[in-house]
Amino acid sequence: MTTVAIIPARGGSKQVPRKNLRRVGGVPLVARAVQAAAAAGGIDLVVVSTDDDEIAEVARAAGATIVRRPAELSGDTASSESAILHALDELGRSGVDVEVVAFLQATSPFIPSDALADAVALVRAGAADSVFSAHETYGFLWRRARDGQAAAINHDADHRPRRQDREPHYLETGAFYVFTAAGFRRSGHRFFGRVAIAEVPEWSAIEIDDEQQLAIARALAALHQPRHPIPARAVVTDFDGVHTDDTALIDADGRERVRVSREDGMGVSLLRRAGVPMLILSTEVNPVVRARADKLRVPVLHGIEDKEQALRGWAAENGLDLADIAYLGNDVNDLPAMRIVGWPVAVADAHPRVIAAARVVLTRSGGDGAVRELVERVLPG
Repeated sequence: MTTVAIIPARGGSKQVPRKNLRRVGGVPLVARAVQAAAAAGGIDLVVVSTDDDEIAEVARAAGATIVRRPAELSGDTASSESAILHALDELGRSGVDVEVVAFLQATSPFIPSDALADAVALVRAGAADSVFSAHETYGFLWRRARDGQAAAINHDADHRPRRQDREPHYLETGAFYVFTAAGFRRSGHRFFGRVAIAEVPEWSAIEIDDEQQLAIARALAALHQPRHPIPARAVVTDFDGVHTDDTALIDADGRERVRVSREDGMGVSLLRRAGVPMLILSTEVNPVVRARADKLRVPVLHGIEDKEQALRGWAAENGLDLADIAYLGNDVNDLPAMRIVGWPVAVADAHPRVIAAARVVLTRSGGDGAVRELVERVLPG
């Protein structure tokens, strides 16, 4: 039974421009959806339906097959159903006979792959015709009547039972829907036949429709990201705010002293012994940067204004792919370098824009073991 995940992702968006390419946890939303689908058992093919060249490139790099959507199905009034039907037709013309569809929305950045896999299994086993993601809620819902008065919806306003005495309801999250292709074609919509619920955690239910929700999602990503190993082949770090706590002591002669972590020193030693290339890349020209790099026996480029170009040059000289580099930063001058590497990483107390751009946010702050934490993720075990 062929199961295909279809992710509609058009280029236009009014509330959040280029929304499907905006990053949460350092990863574009469309790529997060592709990764969630690929990690779910039972899905044979992941397809992104788009009218946009950049979205297509990002989705393809994440592992998706691209279906190019025509302009008449890409406007503000185009429905997700029309994009799914078009994708099914295109796949059929290429010889893919789809029996089960998993429809994912890229605007939901926290799609639980395990719940998606369970939903796919239900439909594939014939236990349900349509399954949708939802979270349990005991909330009292109200509506505003035409006269401006409030009216209770799912409860009696004059009877307020305790939570444990109430029946839960389920709030649709919009993250994913799984259904048979044949039933979808017959009905023209995603709910038909025997409809079941795939329960997901409430924290994962956020949908991004405006900039505030995007900011909330980025904060949630830092809290809920899994502590998976980081498969980087090289490590590059900033200095101030990464190896230090971003403060300096200045004596009467103008000489600076900084506070560093011995933990970080041991981490760098472990990285060096493992043969993993490392570089300190700093805009500072203070001798303390060179002194610390010499102590760690790590090459340093300091007094660098254009970190992106310096990093590109160092990677080329050492035969390294930028996708294989982890860059650890803390402030906005690190953003250009973070954007070009495969593993942009932020210390725990980094600037909010750096945290937003990071694929991984560490639990340790600069000068307090952050470098050691990164090393341990690069060298698991």
